[in-house]
Amino acid sequence: MTAVSTDLAARRPAVPLPQVAVVGLGYVGLPTALALHEAGLPVLGLDVSERRLADIRAGAVDLLDRDRARLGHALDSGSFRLTTGAPALADADAVIIAVPTPVDERRRPDTRALEAACTTAVEQARAGQTIVLTSTTYVGTTRDLLVEPLAARGLVAGEDVHVAFAPERINPGDPLYEQAAVPRVLGGVTPACAEAAASVLGATASTLHRVSSVEAAELTKLQENTFRAVNLALANELATAASVYGVDPLEVVDAAATKPYGFLAHRPGPGVGGHCIPVDPYYLLTPLREQGVETPVIERAMDAVADRPRQVAERALEIAGPGARILLVGAAYKPGVADSRCSPACQIAQQLAERGADVAYYDPLVEDAGPARDADPDPSAYDLMVVAVTHPGHDYGFLDGAEHVLDATYTTPGGRVRHAL
Repeated sequence: MTAVSTDLAARRPAVPLPQVAVVGLGYVGLPTALALHEAGLPVLGLDVSERRLADIRAGAVDLLDRDRARLGHALDSGSFRLTTGAPALADADAVIIAVPTPVDERRRPDTRALEAACTTAVEQARAGQTIVLTSTTYVGTTRDLLVEPLAARGLVAGEDVHVAFAPERINPGDPLYEQAAVPRVLGGVTPACAEAAASVLGATASTLHRVSSVEAAELTKLQENTFRAVNLALANELATAASVYGVDPLEVVDAAATKPYGFLAHRPGPGVGGHCIPVDPYYLLTPLREQGVETPVIERAMDAVADRPRQVAERALEIAGPGARILLVGAAYKPGVADSRCSPACQIAQQLAERGADVAYYDPLVEDAGPARDADPDPSAYDLMVVAVTHPGHDYGFLDGAEHVLDATYTTPGGRVRHAL
């Protein structure tokens, strides 16, 4: 009997693994695609940029070391395809949308990429698919851009297709909290939608925390990053207070953090950079403003976040004077990454240049941030060094020879005369 069963099993056709398509291969989409592929799923990566796909194929992308190894394996596997062709989405069993949601120059949500990606997913959708939106966005997006357009095509969420929202929690450049180690929030349009999305995303997170609706999941991500923005604005304000009293603000933060309840440490800096914290709260604020809902704490905090680079630049010019030669130490938006987009350091450089300073920058990871790059700084060539970002594993010993240092990170030694913000 055992021999017969084995023979039947050997002749039974293998069940094909579900194919997952990831729309948008940026700092969220690419690691997500790699995590899904590592879990054994065939993956299709879709991006509108041929240049981005060429960089991925060449390995010329900013990834953690372990994700870089995953990328090499994926590219060699034959089950990791890259394309700009939207029709390929129709072959996918699941579609994950992970495109940028920036703000414009007036700090209003810019949803053009999101709308285009959702429109593409809807146009290519077929019965039986699971569609998961992960981009941080305003509450109601999943229904506005996916559920209702799908219904107009005759595809009802929860019956013909499954639709969910599961916000990403990727922290670029952070090897401690990799994607798979972080719990993930998930909300489905129906319980069946949540179940279908969970079967796709389970391999990319340590646990899945299900909430009752897509709206609850959308608001969860906005609350997370708004919380951080408000507390970072407070940390910067308290650092200014510490300087009034001649106290090291980081010493105070570390001391407060010894309290085992009711306090979460946030450290001051030159500003808040990146694609999330200085951006995402506006996806909460803007719709509320339009409905006449007042949110004064968040509004004031976001104004302070936006104004921080100007404060650093003005303090630098108070110290060095007009026309000073200033080296900006660090151009990335945070330690450990080579990305200078949305960087407060670059905003500081621009503010200084507009006020007549002669600005150069040093950053071992960022090759082109706007000002002239000084790869081997001579402290005697500058009137002031402004520290905006330092990267782990790199030597900043040249600060020891600087005459004047304004350290907006509050972390480096060096400088014959050190100045507080």
